[in-house]
Amino acid sequence: LKFAQYPGAKAIAGRHTPGTYTNQIIEGFLEPRVLVLTDPRTDHQPISETAYVNIPTIAFCDTDSPLKLVDVAIPANNKAKHSIGCLYYILARMVLQMRGTISAQNPWDVMVDLFFYRDPEELEDKPAEEAAAVVGDTSAGYDATGGVGAGAAAGAPWGE
Repeated sequence: LKFAQYPGAKAIAGRHTPGTYTNQIIEGFLEPRVLVLTDPRTDHQPISETAYVNIPTIAFCDTDSPLKLVDVAIPANNKAKHSIGCLYYILARMVLQMRGTISAQNPWDVMVDLFFYRDPEELEDKPAEEAAAVVGDTSAGYDATGGVGAGAAAGAPWGE
């Protein structure tokens, strides 16, 4: 979704509705110029639809990805969320450089961290954890000064 923001593309997240590219009667009908996919194995339905209407398909492909009907395969790790974030960051930066929006000599002011997927529940829990971590708190077995607190026995072996 973050990738679509910078080059001005339209993102479709979640489940693909069959007929999006072939059925002109449905409300969500689209005629894209190119289709960029993360995994051809999971996105087989949009790939097969784009073959009917001659839309070029670009896909990030792992070693086990099927290449049938994929026009441009970019070899990459498409399983890890940080890898996918880095791939879309690089792709967005290259599209903007090719358009002349940003310069190749100057660094892009957008951080790659913005392209990483973050679970909304994980983001909600983070402020609560930060508030619970108080300087001198020894419930976790250490305090902020680096010493061993009351929660961990000072002379206990590591395995116990």
